[in-house]
Amino acid sequence: MKRITIHLGPLALILTVITICMSTLGVLSVSNAYADKRLARRYAETVRIRYELEEQGQQYLKEVNEGGAAGETEKVFRLENYTLTVSLQEENGTYVPKLWKIRRDWEEQTEIKDLWMGD
Repeated sequence: MKRITIHLGPLALILTVITICMSTLGVLSVSNAYADKRLARRYAETVRIRYELEEQGQQYLKEVNEGGAAGETEKVFRLENYTLTVSLQEENGTYVPKLWKIRRDWEEQTEIKDLWMGD
């Protein structure tokens, strides 16, 4: 009987390459999942702050229309690093928003870590 020889060299090489590719893809998908989680948390925090500011602004509008803040038609609300500016105008005996703007406070970053400033 004739013996059939099996050459394991090419097969082992192919399996090694496949293992390396699968490991790399696994590490990349785990790191991508963590990045997505961090981004989702930041977005959720931003939405929470914006909704709280909206609630404060709506409460202010209600108070003005009920006569609780007579004469005052502009107010600024601050929460963390966000600002809601509300300006009201009177129409037909009620106050309606003329300006309702939420913005994030921004500070210029004058120094960047590990960047040579050319001195």
